[in-house]
Amino acid sequence: MDDEKLKEEKAPAQETAEETVETAEDTGGNKDAVKSDKEEKQKKKDKKNKDSKDGGLLESLKAQIAEKDDKFLRLAAEYDNFRKRSAKEKSDIYSSSKADVINEILPILDNFERAAMNSEADFESYKKGIELIFNQFLGVLSKFGVESFGEEGETFDPAIHSAVMITEDPELGSNVIAQVFSKGYRIGDKIIREAVVKVANT
Repeated sequence: MDDEKLKEEKAPAQETAEETVETAEDTGGNKDAVKSDKEEKQKKKDKKNKDSKDGGLLESLKAQIAEKDDKFLRLAAEYDNFRKRSAKEKSDIYSSSKADVINEILPILDNFERAAMNSEADFESYKKGIELIFNQFLGVLSKFGVESFGEEGETFDPAIHSAVMITEDPELGSNVIAQVFSKGYRIGDKIIREAVVKVANT
C-alpha cells in the first residue's frame, strides 16, 4: 500500500521533470533558431553595406576617370593648338626673313640695271660702277653675318674645302691651297657653301 502511494507521488514529479527537459530542449532550439536568424540578418546587412561601399567607390572611380579624360582631352587640344601656332610662327619668321634679305638685295639689282642701261659709259666708268655694286653686295652679306673663306696659301681643310684638283708644287708647302675656283661662305659655324679649290702636295 505504501509502495503504491509512493509510486503515485513520484509519477507527477517525473512528468514535471520530463516537461522541464522538453521545455529546455525547445527553448534551446528556439535560441539557436533566433541566433541563426540574427546572423543571417547581420550577413545581409553587412553585404548591403559592402555593396553600398563598393557602389560608392565605383562611382568615385568613374568620376575620377572622367575628370582625367577631360583633362587629357583639354591638354591634347592645347598641344595641337600650340603645334599649329608654332608652325605658323615659324613659317611667318621664315617668310619675313626671306623678305628682309630680298629687300636688301633689291637696291643692288637696281644698280645693276642702271649699269646695264648706261650704254654711253666708257670702260673705266663701267668698271668703277661694277666695283661699287660688288662692294655694296659684300656689305649686304656682312650685314647678315655672312663671311667668305678659301684663299690661296691657306691649309686645306676637308671639312670646309672641296678639293677638285691636286698638284705637285715644290714652292708650296704640304696640303696647301694652290688655287681657288670658288670661295666658300658661312654664317658663324654653319657652312653655307664649301670652297672649291686645287690642293698642292697632298
